[in-house]
Amino acid sequence: MNGVQMITVTEDDGGQRIDRWLRRLFPHVNQGRIEKMCRKGELRLDGGRVKANTRVEAGQVVRVPPLAESDMKPAEARPVKISDADAKMIRDCVVYKDDDVLVINKPAGLAVQGGSGTTKHVDGLSEALRFDAEDKPRLVHRLDKDTSGLLVLARNRKAAQGLTAAFRHKNTRKIYWALVAGVPTPYLGEIKTGLVKAPGHGKSGEGEKMIPVDPRDVDATPGAKRAHTFYATLYRVASRASWVAMEPVTGRTHQLRAHMAGMGHPIIGDGKYGGSGQENLGDGWGAQIGGLISKKLHLHARRLQFEHPVTGKVVTVTAALPDHMKESWDTFGWTEDLAADDPFETLF
Repeated sequence: MNGVQMITVTEDDGGQRIDRWLRRLFPHVNQGRIEKMCRKGELRLDGGRVKANTRVEAGQVVRVPPLAESDMKPAEARPVKISDADAKMIRDCVVYKDDDVLVINKPAGLAVQGGSGTTKHVDGLSEALRFDAEDKPRLVHRLDKDTSGLLVLARNRKAAQGLTAAFRHKNTRKIYWALVAGVPTPYLGEIKTGLVKAPGHGKSGEGEKMIPVDPRDVDATPGAKRAHTFYATLYRVASRASWVAMEPVTGRTHQLRAHMAGMGHPIIGDGKYGGSGQENLGDGWGAQIGGLISKKLHLHARRLQFEHPVTGKVVTVTAALPDHMKESWDTFGWTEDLAADDPFETLF
């Protein structure tokens, strides 16, 4: 065992969660040990007690309790094996790259991070996106596995801190495209229905689902959070389906999917919120149209605008539709250039 250590947080390390900061310095200290340190008050920040998710800032002093010798050993580097095909696939997804930031057009069906039964994911493939950088790129936000479109990664620690803060404090704008059942009315509007998580049925909570909560009942509903989405109906196919743009103001789990389904217009292919057939679970059409239209989820992160974490300049990136959505657009005679870049511009 070594003695108590007082470690000052450096400029490069500011903004991190204290558990991640500690595990970077002492890789063999597991999460359970860190949680115990926090509960017992052994791990302290500027003399005060902390939780595992407390964020450290440059200049603060962390008290690290005595650690076993095994905790002081550097973690053994595990070789990352990525096939040539997977490396080419993920590199072909890059739509923006500079010294600090990387943006990819994530394919539908590719998870962002690993989980139960998930072996291929963006985080695991990110080694192939290192290019000439010292470190592999870091994730700063997420997309659902079945949602395609723009995903930002940071190429160094400073960029990661800036981008993480930007996404956390909503200093970004994200516009999604979707094909939904029926025709939302009014054509331009906002949804402020709150959301609360219903537990899933799997051993680890798999299958969890967000349940709509009337805005007036959010404060009185345990676990409910306020959620806010702008939407614009761009084009329609009679009363059967619509091309809709959405901009989430908040970033709740499954927010866009739950909000559209709550209106009675689930996103096509969304079996979780709209059912697996043409009969809807709510008041509108079901989440499948049938015919030539793919049964995959028709939700795409189309446009992203953020402040560059180093230069401060505004960066705007767009991503082409995935193949299954492009085929649906072709079926309806739509082209990507029919839509305005920012249908919500007048709202801001």
